[in-house]
Amino acid sequence: MADTLILLFHPSYESSRANRALAEAAAALPGTCIADMQALYPDGSIDTGVEAARLLAAKRIILQFPVQWYSTPPLLKAWQDAVLTRMFYVAYESEGRRLAGKPLLVAATAGNVPEAYVPGGANRFPLSDLLRPLEATAHRCGLAWQEPFLVYGSRKADEEALAAVGTHYAARLARLAKIAPAEAAA
Repeated sequence: MADTLILLFHPSYESSRANRALAEAAAALPGTCIADMQALYPDGSIDTGVEAARLLAAKRIILQFPVQWYSTPPLLKAWQDAVLTRMFYVAYESEGRRLAGKPLLVAATAGNVPEAYVPGGANRFPLSDLLRPLEATAHRCGLAWQEPFLVYGSRKADEEALAAVGTHYAARLARLAKIAPAEAAA
């Protein structure tokens, strides 16, 4: 059982520098399990039983992914549709309700700079606003939404910057591990 479960949704993880830096830093933390969802489900056929069990066994859930066209990668949406529909509409009493109060953290990387994510910027909206559907999903599922961990300028970041981001991510996960579920829901 992983205390901290990181569900990594990256369509080309092998070429990712930013998500790899985050994952490698997180992997060093005790009680952390990283599931590379693209490697597990390359054809998109998600084993809902395995994924429901993975969520139920974890104390904390992290969704890690690159932002693509103002949204999540397609496999993350497919995972939500398959796994959360099962847990909350088909097997609520035995599965869905058991997620209540677990912290959910989104760790998202964006290629552009923070200034692009403002009303007058290239992307018009703050990145946190673009993640609102995930926040709504967390609310609907009774998960304790945490302030997202956002990485900007990931495409152009040098190795030193990526190492620093990895260190900050690991520190954020360590702090999250110290929060009791009741505090996380507050």
